[in-house]
Amino acid sequence: MIKIAQRVSDMSESATLAMAAKSRQLKAEGKDIISLSLGEPDFKTPEFIKEAAKEGIDQNYSTYMPVPGYEDMRIAIANKFQRDNGLKYQPNQIVVSTGAKQSLINLILSLVNPGDEVIVPAPYWVTYVEQVRMAGGIPIELPTSIENDFKISPAQLKAALGPKSKLMLFSNPCNPTGTSYTKSELSALADVVADTEDFYVISDEIYEHISFAHKAESFAQFDNVFDKTITVNGVSKAFAMTGWRIGYIGAPVEIANACIKIQGQYTSGAASISQRAAKAAVEADPEEIRFMVDAFKKRRDLVVGLLKEIEGLKINNPEGAFYVFPDISSFFGKTNGDFKVNNATDLSLYLLSEALVAIVTGEAFGDPNCIRISYAASEAELIEAISRIKRALEKLK
Repeated sequence: MIKIAQRVSDMSESATLAMAAKSRQLKAEGKDIISLSLGEPDFKTPEFIKEAAKEGIDQNYSTYMPVPGYEDMRIAIANKFQRDNGLKYQPNQIVVSTGAKQSLINLILSLVNPGDEVIVPAPYWVTYVEQVRMAGGIPIELPTSIENDFKISPAQLKAALGPKSKLMLFSNPCNPTGTSYTKSELSALADVVADTEDFYVISDEIYEHISFAHKAESFAQFDNVFDKTITVNGVSKAFAMTGWRIGYIGAPVEIANACIKIQGQYTSGAASISQRAAKAAVEADPEEIRFMVDAFKKRRDLVVGLLKEIEGLKINNPEGAFYVFPDISSFFGKTNGDFKVNNATDLSLYLLSEALVAIVTGEAFGDPNCIRISYAASEAELIEAISRIKRALEKLK
């Protein structure tokens, strides 16, 4: 028997990827599955980005690239940070990686020692806590609820800080809730962070352009925490480039250099042609993708409206990303035949079997009372999926 390393045994499989795989399996078996589990835009990569990739091929970008990214790519990202976020990063503070997921693990491995505590507001993206544990860190979850729009308070953050606190890691707009902190709310949290020593914040802003009620705000904009903040972003979500695998950070030089050192031993530089495509994306006026953002907002309104018609669901109005995160705890203890719903995972499996709709349990995101529904799908699919969910939930008694 092969003995796999303990760190692998201790690691949970990504719930979103697991549900996506199960959906594909059922589809292959001929089941009419509607998958609302993955956070992946259903749009195609814009033509001007694909043209930039083709030019990169013609220009023979086919050799090893610098570990932190091509110099002109890093300059383009620095300019983007200034243009969109008002953040003054120099090119040597930028590191380009194979997706924002690699950017995050680079940072966590660079900053977290075994036993260090990492504050993670819940709900959170599924990968955060697993990456912290992989580094030997201890995730400290700060619970929120739908009643406060899934936002932590400054008092809550201050109470969580201790002698072992090293990082706070959060996304804004948030995956899975769609919650988006306002400038004043972030400023109040920044004031708490500013009073700490040897404590940093990773602000995951991958959904910044998919924001509806107000412009998405960057945590690093506040002078008192700029040197304590690492901004993570990428092109996957806003530019429909999930398969191109490009993420990046803006960070203090010492942290950027640590990430370069780690990445040099893991993967080296991100794919050359993907960088040429991503450079065109970050240089583009965000208005180039306004059509996608408008479509997501229309779908958000559609899905929220339909879900509000289902008795027993509690819904907030997400202000960004492309997810809704309804509280479904009123269905706990109910049954349909031999199937009893004890928790959100049970309900997710019930909807997959009874409604043929794939969603993700909130337990994977740190909230056992909720489920995540992605509306990165066509309006027709969304209408049909919510209709199926409604019929399935009505059968629970």
